Amino acid sequence: MDVDEFWFLIEQSARETTSKETRLEWLHEQMVQRPAKEIVDFNAWMLTARRKIDTRLMWGAVRALYLDGSDDGFWYFQMWLVGLGRETFERVAREPDALVDVPAVRRLVVMARNRQTWTNDDWPTFESLDYVAMKAWEQATGKGYEELAEVLRSRGFESFAMPNPTDEAWELDNAEESARRLPRINRYMRELYDRRP
Repeated sequence: MDVDEFWFLIEQSARETTSKETRLEWLHEQMVQRPAKEIVDFNAWMLTARRKIDTRLMWGAVRALYLDGSDDGFWYFQMWLVGLGRETFERVAREPDALVDVPAVRRLVVMARNRQTWTNDDWPTFESLDYVAMKAWEQATGKGYEELAEVLRSRGFESFAMPNPTDEAWELDNAEESARRLPRINRYMRELYDRRP
C-alpha cells in the first residue's frame, strides 16, 4: 500500500459513512480483506502522518483554539486531523497556524463560543482511528499487537501512547509566545471573543 492508497481509504471512509463509528466499521471491512503486509503499511503511513504533526507548535495551535490540549486530547486530535483528509492535513502540517482556516475547526470554535455542546462526532478527537490496523491485523493474522509492533519496529517505527514532540520547546500557555508563533489563530480568537453575543 502506497501513501496515495492510504489517503484514498481515509477519504473514502468519510464519503461512505455518516459517523465516526460507521467510518471505523467501513475501514475495518476494507482492511481485513487485505494482505497482512498492507495492514502493516496502513499502520506505518498512519504513524508517518502523526510524526508530521506531533509538534509543540501544533499542540499550541490546538490549545490556542480551545480544542482541548491535554496530553491525551492532543494525541487523539492528531487522529482527527488525519481523518479530515490529505489536503487539509498537509496544509496544516506545513503551517499549524492554518488550523484556524479549517471549516470543521471554525465550526467547533464558534459552537464553543456560543456555549453549544459538541456531540461525540463533533469532538476534534478520533482515538479509535489509531486502532483500525491493529484490529484488522489481529483478525487477519490471528496474531496480537506485539507481533504487529515488532514488524513496525523492523521498519523503523516506534509506537507511542502520548505526544512525543521533538521540535523547539516553549510554554504553550504563554499568551505572548502563542501570539508570536501563531498570529492568525490568536487574532481570530481575540476577534471572536471580543464580539458581544
